[in-house]
Amino acid sequence: MAMKKSFAMKKLYYSISEVSKITDLEQYVLRYWETEFEQLKPAKNLAGNRIYTNKDIKLIFQIKKLLREEKYTIEGAKNLLKNYTDRSEEENNTGTRLEIVKKSILAKPNQVKSKNELSLFSDIDNSLNKNIDAPEHLRKDLSELKSFLSNLLNEID
Repeated sequence: MAMKKSFAMKKLYYSISEVSKITDLEQYVLRYWETEFEQLKPAKNLAGNRIYTNKDIKLIFQIKKLLREEKYTIEGAKNLLKNYTDRSEEENNTGTRLEIVKKSILAKPNQVKSKNELSLFSDIDNSLNKNIDAPEHLRKDLSELKSFLSNLLNEID
């Protein structure tokens, strides 16, 4: 009997029930905070269900800390988060992991690589090594994702 290898990796998307358990907040609180905090806008899947990213979950924890631990009002938390979000957008101007992967795929859709070459990341590796402004965490995430996909590709072969 063949054993499947487990590739532990953070999920890209979480349901509202999963986020509720992770953050220890009721689902109605999460839905209410969406109406109050413009930065908290989870996408919806084809069925219309909310799908939260890791970035959304970090924001929820930040909101929870401001409101519950630091005792800010909603208005006070909104003002702090507006400044916080503006800074984090400037720091992340190189784009998210998915945007980079998407750009890489769209840039060379017809180019065929050998089966052992991870063409999806070769351009990313080169651009990140040249781009001194790229955040270190982005390099780490991409390296981790590349390693995961490489291991998966080796399992398929």
